[in-house]
Amino acid sequence: MIRQECPSYPISIFVAGSAKEAGLIVRGYCDDHGFCVTVTETRYVYTGGFEFGVIVGLINYPRFPLTPAELWAHAEKIGALLCRRLQQESYTIQAPDRTVWFSHREQDQ
Repeated sequence: MIRQECPSYPISIFVAGSAKEAGLIVRGYCDDHGFCVTVTETRYVYTGGFEFGVIVGLINYPRFPLTPAELWAHAEKIGALLCRRLQQESYTIQAPDRTVWFSHREQDQ
């Protein structure tokens, strides 16, 4: 048996859109980059309504450990890809030490 550890650095990407399409998008990214993520369907509830979307999870996997900066870079690439391909205007990336909201909405500029 092998036991490996590395520092934890979980990251979540929150974006609205089709869970099925999101799964296909991140599968392509993972195939291209030798990477692994989780995709969890969710419902975003806000004042005046709700919409469906996903939470994409990244962890620091001990078999192939990365630095927090390397994991964050993957999260930014995946988030931007999902935003564009799911035709959304914003998404959020959350890590233990920061949460960043990305918006392409005219009214937010």
